[in-house]
Amino acid sequence: MAPAALADQARALMTRERERVADLDEERLAAIIDLYIRTGIQVHSPGYMGRQFSGVVPLAGVIDFVSSVVNQPSSFYEAGQLPNVAERIMADELGRLIGWKPGGFAMVTTSGGSLANLTALLAARNERFPDYWSQGGTAVDGTARPAIAVGADVHYSVARAAGVMGIGDAQLVRLPLDDEQRIDPARVRPALEAAEQRGLKVFCLVASAGTTAVGAFDPLDELADIAEELHLWLHVDGAHGASLLVSDRLRHKLRGVERADSLTWDAHKMLFVPAPCTLLFYRDRAKSLAAFRQKASYVFDEEPDIYTALDSGGRNFECTKRPMIMTLWALWALYGPALFAEKIDHLCRLTQQAHHILAGEPDFVPLHRPEANILCFRHLPPHDLDDAALHRLQIAIRNRVKQRGHFFISKVDVGGVAALRLVLMNHEITAEHLRMLLDEIRRAAREELGR
Repeated sequence: MAPAALADQARALMTRERERVADLDEERLAAIIDLYIRTGIQVHSPGYMGRQFSGVVPLAGVIDFVSSVVNQPSSFYEAGQLPNVAERIMADELGRLIGWKPGGFAMVTTSGGSLANLTALLAARNERFPDYWSQGGTAVDGTARPAIAVGADVHYSVARAAGVMGIGDAQLVRLPLDDEQRIDPARVRPALEAAEQRGLKVFCLVASAGTTAVGAFDPLDELADIAEELHLWLHVDGAHGASLLVSDRLRHKLRGVERADSLTWDAHKMLFVPAPCTLLFYRDRAKSLAAFRQKASYVFDEEPDIYTALDSGGRNFECTKRPMIMTLWALWALYGPALFAEKIDHLCRLTQQAHHILAGEPDFVPLHRPEANILCFRHLPPHDLDDAALHRLQIAIRNRVKQRGHFFISKVDVGGVAALRLVLMNHEITAEHLRMLLDEIRRAAREELGR
């Protein structure tokens, strides 16, 4: 729906009463809810194949409703007792899957992966440059500029976090990728050496476990070797792919994650709970306090006790923070990890099936083998097109498919040319739905090409 038309409908649903509290109009309320649902992306539909947020396990929505009603901010134990205990419990449960023993590591929830990445990078910077928090840039030797090494396909939130920290794009060292869109370990050291010659002092290496573009998993074990040798903080952005740790069949894709200094993990992606629910892990509990160094008498107690020991306010940016862990903990408590593992396994198998279907169609080309539940591909018309025309065609196809409303897919540039992108988050999608999508894409291409 066009924004102006939607705004007109929304305004029409607003009471005109301004002198007193209006009576509850149940029909108006029903119309508001209907408009909200009808105009949003239908994440529970088998035609939804385009983004990394998903339909939620229904019970998680009930718990989220309770959280909204009781309204207990969870950065401090006294305000949200059960959420803080649940956060500690889930830290132990998921930390065990990472490969860490309880007691040595720490976890804190944050409102989204972007904030988790920023928080981890702040901790990394403050560990390497201890006086930076109090003195700013003057704490760094003027002959060297702090820098962060990232994969060329890293999520934009990492570059955005660097900008927030005063580290410009010129101080991001973009590491080359291999043919599978992963950081190429063989070319990391030369890139870091070249950065050092430019006066950059790299303090952190950011790897990805499930890149946003194609779902690639960087070789964490080999990158951990390099980080250890060069005394770099290793941060893993596993916002999408860290959930594969729940699966015995797929956990190997994150081999080496236990050696990371920090890990971002979005439960609102592949663990199917309402957004936001992000988990930020630190291998060393002491380093989890490095991001923020402040005193505030109105929230931070001078004499810690058994209650304040569960506070997370010193580790996360938010003071007022939703008790986001409750949706994940409640599902884990009631159903156990198999609920998540079975769904993740199914979706990844389904994506492999999608690759097989595309590979068998002469007018489609898959662009990579899927490592999880993301697959990029292109539709090829009957006659050859140059890269510019092929790029425009993929974008036009995506737009026509979206406007028709039966399917929702996304697009991404691969090798500088647009590609269509599947993200399979709904376990009710079948091979038949995938074939219906291909027919829809063909129809959209014919319309665009005028035949």
